[in-house]
Amino acid sequence: MGDRMRLGIGIGWRPEIADEVEALPGIDWVEAVAENLCADHLPDSLVRLRERGVTVVPHGVSLGLGGADRPDPGRLADLAARATLLGAPLVTEHIAFVRAGGARTGSPVLEAGHLLPVARTRAALDVLCENVRIAQDALPVPLALENIAALISWPGEELTEGQFLAELVERTGVRLLIDVANLHTNHVNRGEDPATALDELPVEAIAYVHVAGGVEKDGVWHDTHAHPVTAPVLDVLAELRSRVDPPGVLLERDDAFPPAGELAGELDAIRGTLAEGRGASAAWAAQEVPPAVPVAESVRDGVAVAQTALLSALVAGTPAPKGFDRQRLRVQSRALAAKRADVVAKVAPELPEILGSGYREAFLAYAGARPMTAGYRRDALDFAEHLLVADRPEDDAARRRLTHWWRDRAAPRPPGRTTRLVRAARSVLAGR
Repeated sequence: MGDRMRLGIGIGWRPEIADEVEALPGIDWVEAVAENLCADHLPDSLVRLRERGVTVVPHGVSLGLGGADRPDPGRLADLAARATLLGAPLVTEHIAFVRAGGARTGSPVLEAGHLLPVARTRAALDVLCENVRIAQDALPVPLALENIAALISWPGEELTEGQFLAELVERTGVRLLIDVANLHTNHVNRGEDPATALDELPVEAIAYVHVAGGVEKDGVWHDTHAHPVTAPVLDVLAELRSRVDPPGVLLERDDAFPPAGELAGELDAIRGTLAEGRGASAAWAAQEVPPAVPVAESVRDGVAVAQTALLSALVAGTPAPKGFDRQRLRVQSRALAAKRADVVAKVAPELPEILGSGYREAFLAYAGARPMTAGYRRDALDFAEHLLVADRPEDDAARRRLTHWWRDRAAPRPPGRTTRLVRAARSVLAGR
C-alpha cells in the first residue's frame, strides 16, 4: 500500500452519525468497527458510501493479538469476511490483549472489554509476532496494527514503544496504524516522548493515522474519543508530518457526537496541520521477512500468567501484581467498570430505561463482584438475572418489566434455586 493506494482524509463511521458522515465534504474514506458489522449485509449508509467510491476499512477490536493464546480462528474468519464484503484494501487491529486466563493458567477466562497494553518485553514480542503471522496468513488483505493508549505501565520493560514497533515490523512485515492521540496519552500518563517514539519507529511502514480527542482528569489523560481533538494531539500529528506524509489520516469519534459542523471543523484542523508539514510521502516497499521461529509454549504460559494476574487485579479485585503502580491500577479498574456500564447501556438500552437513575450504581455494584467472561450482551443478561434473583428493583412495575425483558432474551422464567446456587458457586470460584 504505497502512493498508488493513498487513502486521504477520513472519518470513523458510526451508526449514530451515519447521515452526517455521508454529508461531510471532502471525505475520501471511512473506517468501521468490524465487530459492529454483519458478515453478509452492510448498513445502507455504507452501501451508499461505497457506491460513491468511498473506501471502507474494517477496524477490529477483539482479536487480542497481544494475548498469550494464538488468535481464535473464528474471530479471524469473521474479520476476513468483513474485509471481503467491503472490498477493503487492508484491515486493522490493535497491539493489545483483551482477555486472559483459561487453560494455560487453570483459571476462568476473563474479558477486559477494553484494549490493555502488552508488556514491552522480548517474551511478549515473540508471542505477538507469532500471533501476527498467524493473522496475516488468515486474512485476504494486508494487516496494519495500532499502538494503544495506556493508563498503566508494566514493570521491567526491555524496549521503548518505538523500538517495540520497529522490531515488530522488521520481524513480520506488518503495517502500522499510528494513533497520535495515543502517543499523547502515553506522554501524559507514562512520561514517554512522542517525538522519540516517532524517531524510533519505521514511519515508512505507516498505513494511516488516527486522530482523536480526550480529556485530562487529575493528571491522567483519558483517551475518550468523546471530546474534541486538542492542540497537543495536533502537535503530535505535526511532528509525524514533519517526518512523513502519511497515506491516510482519520478522525475518530465514538461517543458524545457533536453537530456535523464541529466534525467538519476538526477535519479542517487536521487538513491544516498536514498542509504545514514537509515530510516526504511514505513509500512502503515489501521487505523480506525473516523465517519464523516457533515460540515455546513455556513462553506463552509465562505471558499468560502475567496477563491473567494483571487483568484479575483490574476486574476481579485480586491483589495488584508486584511492580505495578497501585493507584494507576485503581484508576484503570474504575475506567474499565465505567466503560462496561456504558457499553451495556448501549447494547441493552432498555436496562437504564427500566432502572432509571439507579442503573449505573446498580451495575457498578454488580460488576465489582462479577468479572465479564462472555461479552457485553451476555453481561447485560447476567446483570438483569442478578437483579431478579435479588428481587430487584424494588418497584413492582419495574421488576415486571425487567422480568419480561429477561425472558424475551434468555429463558421462559428466571432460574430456579438450584441453578442460582450453582451460578453463585461458579462466581465464588471465578473470584479466587
